[in-house]
Amino acid sequence: MSTALIIIDVQNDYFKGGNWTLYNQEGALENVKKVLASFREKKSDGLHHVVHVQHVAPAGFPFFVEGTEGVKIHADVAPIDGEKLIVKRQINSYLGTDLEAHLKEKKVEKLVIVGSMTHMCIDSATRASADLGFKDITVLGDACASRDLESPLDKSIIPAQQVHNAYLSALAFAFAKVIPTSTFLQ
Repeated sequence: MSTALIIIDVQNDYFKGGNWTLYNQEGALENVKKVLASFREKKSDGLHHVVHVQHVAPAGFPFFVEGTEGVKIHADVAPIDGEKLIVKRQINSYLGTDLEAHLKEKKVEKLVIVGSMTHMCIDSATRASADLGFKDITVLGDACASRDLESPLDKSIIPAQQVHNAYLSALAFAFAKVIPTSTFLQ
C-alpha cells in the first residue's frame, strides 16, 4: 500500500517576518521536518511519496505573491529531487492541479496531510481527499498551524488555538484520523 505525505503551504509568508504570520508555525515546522525526514528515509521502498504544495497568489494579494520571498517554500522542508511539487492558485490543493492524477499514478491509498492553514488549505485538502474516495487519511495536528480569526457575527476574535482545535475536531469527526506527529512516527 502506497502512502503520500502531502505538505501544504509551508511557505515563508507564514513565519515571523512574513506577511501573514501564523500562530505556532515554528512548532508545526519542527513536526513537518520530522515526518518529512521519516518519509525521505523510506522513499527507496517505492511506497512512500512526498508531495509539496505551494500556493501562488496574484499581485495585490496580502501573501504568497508570485516572485516574492514570501511565496517560497521554507528552506527546511523544500523539495528535493524525486519529490513532486504542486503549484496551486486556489485553496483546494486539487483544484486546477494534477495532484489527484499524481496520487493515482503512484497508486497512493494512504494520505498524511500536514501544513497550513488548518482552517483553510488543510481543511479543504482533507475534505476534498475524502470526496475523491481516499479512505485512509491522517492529519498530523501538531504539524499544522492557524491564526486568529474575527467572527463575522459579533466581530469577536477567536484565538488561533481554538480555531485550530475546532477545525481538527471537525476533520476527525468524519474525514480523517487526527493524531500528533509522535504517534504517527512510533
